[in-house]
Amino acid sequence: MPEYRTSSLAKKLPSTVPFVGPEAQERAHERAFRVRIGANESVFGPSPQVKKAINTAAINAWKYGDPEFFDLRHAIAEHHKVAPEHIMVGEGIDGLFGYLARLFIEPGDKVVTSAGAYPTFNFHVAGYGGELALASYRDDHEDADALIELSQIHRPKLIYIANPDNPMGTWWPANTIEKMIEQVPDGSLLVLDEAYGEFAPDGVLPTIDPFDPCVLRFRTFSKAYGLAGIRVGYAIGEPTLIKEFNKIRNHFGVGSLAQAACVAALSDQAYLMQTVLDVAAARERLYQIALDNDIQSIPSATNFVALDCGRDGEFASTVLQHLIGNGIFVRMPGIAPLNRCIRVSVGEQKDLDQFAEALKGALKAVSG
Repeated sequence: MPEYRTSSLAKKLPSTVPFVGPEAQERAHERAFRVRIGANESVFGPSPQVKKAINTAAINAWKYGDPEFFDLRHAIAEHHKVAPEHIMVGEGIDGLFGYLARLFIEPGDKVVTSAGAYPTFNFHVAGYGGELALASYRDDHEDADALIELSQIHRPKLIYIANPDNPMGTWWPANTIEKMIEQVPDGSLLVLDEAYGEFAPDGVLPTIDPFDPCVLRFRTFSKAYGLAGIRVGYAIGEPTLIKEFNKIRNHFGVGSLAQAACVAALSDQAYLMQTVLDVAAARERLYQIALDNDIQSIPSATNFVALDCGRDGEFASTVLQHLIGNGIFVRMPGIAPLNRCIRVSVGEQKDLDQFAEALKGALKAVSG
């Protein structure tokens, strides 16, 4: 077996794909899932305008995408009423997190986040040798006060919080986030993940000064805009920091079709609003399914709902495996006490009908 001269840090990292995708599970079970409601994708898909834009752009797929993202950055900037200098585009929020870690993290650097929060951010930090300081969730919310307290102790380079949260779907009002920003230690940067921001009720997303050097906001086209398959996200921040990404990013990482699709998505806000309404209706159905099965649901401001199975992680995992075995793809949080829940993405009516039937059978089978 050959031995390659990889870095000492790389030698310490696991050579695994941390997310077991539905495709891998389908291959393992040698059959397709009947219902795919586990990855927080939008089953409602992109708008007709986006589909038309993709078809139109297809003839130019032989061209590289604009490495400056000129049209897309200007469209995003106009949408958020900021200058294009405040916008950086990347290969989904995950890709931008990788660039952020590369810009900031050296071996031994501290980073503050929550135990059980979105794990891809952690993978990137670990990939550059950073050390995580973890706060516990409080009442199924990322604990904003605890994150700031840890930050005062460790003076980290980065502080991560998602609002609304993944995997629990909970949220903080805007003034809580604004208070966090005011308390960020000198030299630290608040990484504010707003991937589910379009689903949030009024009063959740703060108005943030785009020149504030203490916070960097992240958004995506993967959720509400229904474009998870093309992987485009963006950051909103102070122009000097935004410009730093040009030093290390993959300048051709977002293709021409993807850029055209996202420009079209931004132009069709009516379709976005309808999707938000459809998601809200599907969340209500998931709440009712929980009630019908005598389990609790956690109120959500996202396109998924965490269903509390009422016991511990082992019980919830067994429920999950029954669902998967019955052709229903869902996921669950990975850390106690969050892992007493299963996390179910919203679906169309036919998806949720099948989920309701399968959940009833799974709970009955596991409860004995």
